[in-house]
Amino acid sequence: MKSIKLTLVMLFAMNLANSQYWQQKVSYTMDIDFDHNTHQFTGKQKIAYTNNSPDELDKVFYHLYFNAFQPGSMMDVRSRTISDPDRRVGDRISKLSPAEQGYQKIKSLKVNNQDVEFKVVGTILEVKLNKILEPGVTAYFEMEFEAQVPIQIRRSGRNSKEGIDYSMTQWYPKMSEYDREGWHANPYVGREFHGVWGDFDVTIHLDSKYTIAGTGVLQNSIEIGKGYSSAKPNHKAGEKLAWHFVARNVHDFAWAADPDYVHDIKTLNNGTKIHFFYQADTLVENWKKCQDYTVKAFEYVNEHYGKYPYSDYSIIQGGDGGMEYPMATLITAHGSFGGLVSVIIHESIHSWYQGMMATDESKYPWMDEGFTSYVQHEAMDFVYKKNKINSHLGSQGGYLYLVGKKEQEPLTTHADHYKKNRTYGISVYSKGEVFLDQLNYIVGKEAFAKGMIEYYNQWKFKHPTPSDFKRVMEKASGLELDWYFEQFIGTINTINYGIEDVVKNEKESTCIKLIKKGDMPMPLDIQVILNDGTRMNYNIPLRIMRGNKTTSYYRNLKVVSDDWAWTNPNFSLCIAVPFKDIKEIKIDPSLRMADTDRSDNTYNILKKKEEK
Repeated sequence: MKSIKLTLVMLFAMNLANSQYWQQKVSYTMDIDFDHNTHQFTGKQKIAYTNNSPDELDKVFYHLYFNAFQPGSMMDVRSRTISDPDRRVGDRISKLSPAEQGYQKIKSLKVNNQDVEFKVVGTILEVKLNKILEPGVTAYFEMEFEAQVPIQIRRSGRNSKEGIDYSMTQWYPKMSEYDREGWHANPYVGREFHGVWGDFDVTIHLDSKYTIAGTGVLQNSIEIGKGYSSAKPNHKAGEKLAWHFVARNVHDFAWAADPDYVHDIKTLNNGTKIHFFYQADTLVENWKKCQDYTVKAFEYVNEHYGKYPYSDYSIIQGGDGGMEYPMATLITAHGSFGGLVSVIIHESIHSWYQGMMATDESKYPWMDEGFTSYVQHEAMDFVYKKNKINSHLGSQGGYLYLVGKKEQEPLTTHADHYKKNRTYGISVYSKGEVFLDQLNYIVGKEAFAKGMIEYYNQWKFKHPTPSDFKRVMEKASGLELDWYFEQFIGTINTINYGIEDVVKNEKESTCIKLIKKGDMPMPLDIQVILNDGTRMNYNIPLRIMRGNKTTSYYRNLKVVSDDWAWTNPNFSLCIAVPFKDIKEIKIDPSLRMADTDRSDNTYNILKKKEEK
């Protein structure tokens, strides 16, 4: 009866937390007329925007991302003044001619059939509403705009280095998000994105020589053909085809177009179609081979981290590296086969940690890139059947490199405000991945696996924050994790533990003298290896955890009765094992704890005797 009552209390608390959560809703209908000769297009956009917040809104904002590709833009200036500019950008924007630049110009804007006052400020459109938008009310926005596609520089644009004609990402006037933390009308300086959950109904009129790939599901595949159906329509040269895509419950829409696309389809066990769009050049063999690897990775993530819920996903050659969008990714392919597989798996897994758990990437980029990198390396370990002890050591090495360079910044730093591109990249990708690897170490493998699935179940199609993820993991593990989130996310404190000495104790026991030299506390896994090869595993919890992990990678884990108060620099672990029977002692043999100096993490009894 007691357990039933406890379960009911937990369910009530969970429902209360979810009842306090809200998010805005948007529905786009867009009709785009594209002129490939001028690289310009006109658009008619209708938006139904529902204010699900408890607040009265007197304004809204749109993102106009293409305006970043103009000399003097914030993206241009940032790239020319940061100490380590992205080589893809550098000073290229400052040198664009008018015909090479990007822009989005708003011709008219009405809200509920009335003209409204608006102002373009760089990459942000500021809109003053004529009437307060009350909670629970839907407003209808009608916009006419025109745009020019810039030369390919960063993610979006025309004529990529691999010869893809159009990479159309962040290409339309996009409503900014308003959530529990307020408006997120961040100017575009080349970093991450955030968007409102909703539906897209997009029709693109483009010359018939092109094949279009993108977010959503093509509605007129029989009419279009081009690999979307077995039909072989006879399209006349010079005519425009109307490509009609629909995507439900997503927060963005991206597409790409090229006259040379080959289109292949693979189908997952659950019926999801994986589309591959790529050029028919010398890399066809790589594109064919990578498809089975992609299917295996999707099946792995479906099983361990939550099922991909959409009917389709498109892997599209385009862009300038790899960039994720709902139901699609744009990637470059002119590298090694292993590199192609790696980037496909990474960008596909963004469908979970950006496409479904749509964290504000600008504020918490590590929750997207770091989580994606963690699952990527787990999936690649499975796909390549490597069975590594720790598949995340590469990212840990990157993080420790940053520590050694003394260039760390807290993970609470906004994506746009990191002092260096290198610091940003290592922080959000590598340190973000280490964050999850260490969390697995802290709570135990079963609680971690349970928490990751529960995170997906509770927060898919929402905008989770670090606090939301922490609550899920605390419920899954029964541990308090404030200390870990505060230390590893909010500070640049580092971990450093060592074995000071190992001494004989009375009654045939041995005491291991441990020292905490770093500022960040951690629970410790200690492995004692006996002369006969037996391995004995002990766990020392932190007092502030209010508990301990119950499962581990190690067999016969013994949790010690005394926990470690973090204010104490020293701790003695006394075990009922004769000193003479011990060969070696190790701190964290799994290497999941990012100790900044492992030189004193192993104590070899024989070697110490020889030294003495």
